[in-house]
Order: sequence, then structure tokens, then C-alpha cells
Amino acid sequence: MNSSLPVVVMGAGPVGLAAAAHLLGRGLTPLVLEAGTDVGAGIRQWAHVRMFSPWEYALDKAALALLKKHHWLSPDLASFPTGGEVVERYLQPLADLPEIQPHLRTGTRVTAVTKQRRDRMKDTQRNDVPFIVRYTDSTGEHEVLAQAVIDASGTMETPNPLGGSGIPALGEQGLREHIFYGMPHVLGAQRERYAGKRVLVVGSGHSAFNALSDLARLAAQAPGTQIQWAIRRPSLQRVLGGGEQDQLKERGRLGLTIGRLVKEGVLTVTTGFHLERLEQTTTGIVAHGEGKVLSPVDEIVGATGFRPDVGVLSELRMALDLGTQAPTALAPLIDPNMHSCGSVRPHGAEELKHPDANVYIVGMKSYGRAPTFLLLTGYEQARSVVAAIAGDWAAARRIELVLPETGVCITQFAEEDAAEAVATTSCCSGPGAGGSGGMLREGR
Repeated sequence: MNSSLPVVVMGAGPVGLAAAAHLLGRGLTPLVLEAGTDVGAGIRQWAHVRMFSPWEYALDKAALALLKKHHWLSPDLASFPTGGEVVERYLQPLADLPEIQPHLRTGTRVTAVTKQRRDRMKDTQRNDVPFIVRYTDSTGEHEVLAQAVIDASGTMETPNPLGGSGIPALGEQGLREHIFYGMPHVLGAQRERYAGKRVLVVGSGHSAFNALSDLARLAAQAPGTQIQWAIRRPSLQRVLGGGEQDQLKERGRLGLTIGRLVKEGVLTVTTGFHLERLEQTTTGIVAHGEGKVLSPVDEIVGATGFRPDVGVLSELRMALDLGTQAPTALAPLIDPNMHSCGSVRPHGAEELKHPDANVYIVGMKSYGRAPTFLLLTGYEQARSVVAAIAGDWAAARRIELVLPETGVCITQFAEEDAAEAVATTSCCSGPGAGGSGGMLREGR
């Protein structure tokens, strides 16, 4: 393998740019290919949302070292940034650094990754030949050779459907103009879409919490705004999180806020609801599921999380879990059927490696459909993976991260999970079941 070839990094979000910083620190050449027109394209989609972890947890150490060399003005590390502030005050200055900027191409979409003159069937010397990364930009279709590939492209472009069986509900495709997947800017750019309307929010993660909180504030300002909330879990107990016990205090407060809104009747909640069909009627859009029928609505917010698109890597030999679609060794560590709090331990290249050497999925995409991703986890992944690519497996295997507890321990909910297992055979808490999902799942 030619060590002078670049390491291609797919995606210029926080984890992708962190990987670039770590590569430079190891004397390797990054080539960061970003499909969006700007860095942090995924975060820009929820720029209005305030994260529930402070600046302290939003900064990568290697990236921070580069910024400080250029007298970057640090924000208050104890304050809580919005997604837009993360882009404006951290990602964009990082991307503009003379160390990073020459290695960054925006408006450049990777369409395929393979091994040079090796399809996935061919065994001979697979790890001795470089990767071919094919991409498109404004000038057409191109290819570049790479010694390694780090996929930090995220999942924002592939939201989960609303249907309770992993595919769109009947009628969902035809009603897409009335469905917003993710977190709409309810109190800003999209206020008129929801003011005075009947709105259904589907999902039980922090994306849903943020949407519900904003809709509740809108309802106080705009008469006639009505909010329904549908979740698949049989109760709200586990959904609302750790409250005051959550080490990420803003995350805990958000759950407490939603609990209060439910008690006050601002939100009408339907639990144990698995959406099967959406029907447009003369009185509005009606949601049907397992014998339950919800009241008609005008708009729907789909906060059911995201899923990875691994098609671009389909010609490589990848070891992905059949359920979560995360790397096989990582999957049991993050499986939401087993983990709901700080029981997810930090990990790195050893858990992220694949049969084809030197290709890694990091960041939100590495968690597949699991909703438990934290930004700090992605930074630790980037550090470890870059160390492995550089051949320093001692550093790659060393863990340099301690994660905060959520305050919601898996043993608290054994009885609820058992009851749900009897009630349904579908997954109990992945993004398809309303996990927080999405870029920076911690802030969704």
C-alpha cells in the first residue's frame, strides 16, 4: 500500500473534521469530501436547536489544538450552544484553517468505494492495493486513490419512515408534503406551517422532545394549535429519561419539561401505537395502528430517527450487524435492546474494523440504527481509528474517554421490557421506535 496516498474522509461534520485534524497530527494527508455546499451540512438542518451538552463536550482535542495555534476565541465551555453556533463558532473556523482548508472539498459527493482492480469477490492481495473512491462534483465524475477511508457521512439524509414495521406506513409516501422528518423550526422559519394547526408528533427520542417543546410554546401563542404525541412504548416511564439524575442536565430538564406538559394536558399522548396507515379524510389526516385510530391532524412531525445508507460501501467487505447495521463488534455494546444509559462504553478502532483493512465507519453512522450516540464518542472513535491507520495500535486500543451517565439504568425497566416483548415482536427502542436519532443524537 502506498503510504503517500491520502486518507479519504467522507463528511465534513464534527467527527469528519476531527478525523482530519488527527490525521494531520499523525503526519498523514486527509482528503475530506463533503456532499453539502458547506461544512456541517447535517447540523445546519437543526441549527435552531440547543444541544443538551455544553461546549466542553462539543470540541475535539486535536481540532482544538489546531484552532488555538491560530488564536481562536473559545466560547464559554460551560454554556450550551445551538447547532448553528457549533457550525459558526467551531466547525467553520476549523475548516478555514490553513492546515485544513487545502484538504477540504465541499459540493463533492462520494458515490462508490472499492478496492483497485478488486471487486468484493476477489481475495488475492486485497489489503495490498489502494481504495478507489469515486465522487461527483460540479465538473462531473472523478476518482481518487486512497490508502484508507473513514466514513463520517452521518445519516441525516436517510430518516426512518413512520411505519411501525420499518417501512413507510400505507399512505405515507403520498402525504409527504404534510410530513417533516426531523426537527422543524417551529418557532422560526416554519412557524406558519404549524401555527393554529393540529399536529401529530411520532417518536420518543430527543428529536421528538424538542419538537414537542417548541410546539407547546407555539400553542401558547397561537390559538387553535393542538398537539398529539404517539409512541411505541407501552408507557412514558422510560421515555422521559433520567430527569435530575442525568449528568447532562439539559437533557434531564428536557424530559422533565415534556412530563410536565403531559400532566398539564398540553400534549395528548397515545402509547403502544405502531403506525400502519395514514389516511387523508375530509376532516384531516388520520393515523391508524393496531386497532387504534388517532384524531385527525393537519401536519405530522416524524421524529423516528435515522438509518445508515451503506450502499456506497457495498463493494467492500464490511462486517455489519444484521439488526443495528453497526459494525459487528460494536453492535452488542450499543444495542438499544440492552443499553439505555451509561452502560455503553467508549470504544475505538478494534470495535470498528472490518474484513477489508483500513476502512472505518465513524460518528453517528457507526451506530447504525441505534439512538445512543454521543458526540464525544465520535471524537474518541476518530482518534483511535487514525492511530490504527498510522499503525499505532497501542494508542488505537487505549481508551481516552469517560462518558456521562444518563441516569436511566437498564435494570430499572426490566419489567416494562418484558411486558413489551410479550406485546410485540418489533424492536423496542431503536430509531424506528422513536429513538433520538440523527446527527449529534445527543442534541436531537
